Amino acid sequence: MSQPFSVCIISGSARAQNNTLRVAKALQKQYEKLNHKVDLVDFRTYDIPLINQGPVDRNNLTVFQKGLVDAMYNASLIIVITPEYNWSTTPEILNWLHRFGDRNFKDLFDEKVFASVGVSTGKGGKVPALHINSILSKIISFTDLNAIVSSKIFESHFTKEVIDEDGNLLGNEAFNAGLADFIQYTNRITNRWML
Repeated sequence: MSQPFSVCIISGSARAQNNTLRVAKALQKQYEKLNHKVDLVDFRTYDIPLINQGPVDRNNLTVFQKGLVDAMYNASLIIVITPEYNWSTTPEILNWLHRFGDRNFKDLFDEKVFASVGVSTGKGGKVPALHINSILSKIISFTDLNAIVSSKIFESHFTKEVIDEDGNLLGNEAFNAGLADFIQYTNRITNRWML
């Protein structure tokens, strides 16, 4: 039996009306049904400066940055959802990981389970998820943390056809089964990690 835990879901697209947010809302609904506390971070309000635009001051965070920091800090499981953007992940996700994946923010990555989801309007999404997993593994290794990246990746294919704008599943049996399998696997990993 899965024990309740806190989940941070990061919807990593800054585009208006993006499909990533559909998947994030669907995951949020599924995790809340399992009595987990869920914080959804929507990158449409993203404002982390690039490296040449100055530091990210942890004592003087913007509303978006504070929401992201708090959600990560409180979570046992962090799910990063990325669209396929030029065969990789989004610039915003890369910048977030580069800016936060250092010693000043390393506690946000410690004692966590990370999982990734790739989103596509057609078939695709695995490559950006693998890219994220590689970066997360490097952050964990380089900063000597106790954390793990789940090997189970979920690929959301034909997203508009299987999830509506509010995150409701539209009855595609194969998609729903794949999503349920991802959630069950990730829950097992997280519960084992928390022991």
